[in-house]
Amino acid sequence: MMDLGRLRALHAVAVHGSVGGAAAALGFTPSAVSQQIAKLERETRTVLLERQGRGVVLTDAARELAGTAQAVLGLVERAEVRLEEQRGQAVGRLLVAAFATGARGLMPGVLADLRERCPDLDVRLLESDPYPAAELVARGEVDLALVQDWPTVPLPVQDGLSRMELGEDPVDLLVPADHPLAGLATVPEARLRGQRWTSVPPGNICHDWLVRTLREAGEEPDVRYQVGEFETQIALIAAGLGVGLVPRLGRGALPPGVVARPVLPEPARRVFALWRSQASRRPAITEALGAIRARWDARSS
Repeated sequence: MMDLGRLRALHAVAVHGSVGGAAAALGFTPSAVSQQIAKLERETRTVLLERQGRGVVLTDAARELAGTAQAVLGLVERAEVRLEEQRGQAVGRLLVAAFATGARGLMPGVLADLRERCPDLDVRLLESDPYPAAELVARGEVDLALVQDWPTVPLPVQDGLSRMELGEDPVDLLVPADHPLAGLATVPEARLRGQRWTSVPPGNICHDWLVRTLREAGEEPDVRYQVGEFETQIALIAAGLGVGLVPRLGRGALPPGVVARPVLPEPARRVFALWRSQASRRPAITEALGAIRARWDARSS
C-alpha cells in the first residue's frame, strides 16, 4: 500500500519541477520532500528521481506514477469535500495562492480573519504569478487563488474552475519628483511614449500588459530595468532611473522624491478569485471567499 503523503510529494515535484518548488507548495522543507520520495522509491522498488546538473528529473516510471497520484488525490479531495460539507465546518488544510501585491495588500487581513473564525482550518499561503496560480488550481495543487489580469491581457482560465470577481485595482504612473510629467495633474496616455521604464520580468502578466499598452500607444517600450518586486521598481524610480506603472493594491507610502500621477484613460487591472467548481460547497472555500470579499470591500469603501 503506497502512502498518500508520499504520492502527494511526488505529484508536487512533477507539477513544480523541483524538490524545492514542491517543498514551498506543500509547506515542508526540501529535505522532508526528498525523504518522502526516497521512501516511495523503497516501497515501489523503483527509481523515481535522477540527478541532472544541480537538480533532479522524474524518470518515466515516476511520471506515470505522478499521473496516477493526481487521479488518486482528486478522489481524496472529493471525499474530503463531501465529509466537510456533512460536518458543515471549515476544517482540514486550505492552500491559497496569491499574486505578490495581493499577498501583501489583502491576504494578511484575510488570513487573520480565517484564523479567528475557523480555528480548525489550516490555511497556507503561496505567492504566485497569476499564470501558474491558475494552473495550480486546475491541477488540484492549490485550493484557491487570488489572481489578476487586464482587459487587454485576460488570464486563461480552464474549464472546471469558478471565479468570484472582486473589482478593479487602478494603476498610477510613478515618476521622480523632478520629472517633467510630475507637474501634470493627469498624464495623457500619449505622454507615456519616450520614457525609460521599470517593469516586472517577461512572463509576468503585468509585464505583458505594459508592453502591449505601450505598443498600442505607438511605441516599442524601452524597458531598462526588470525586477520582480514593485518596491524595487519604486526604489529605482526614486533614484531617477526611470518611470513605472504601479498598481495601488499593496503599494505602501511612496518615498521622498517619487510622485504618483493618474493616467488618462485610467488603466486598471481586474482582481478575482479562482477555485475548482467541484469544491464550491466546501465550507473552507466559502469561508475563505467570504473573508476575501469582506477585506476587499473594506479596502475599497
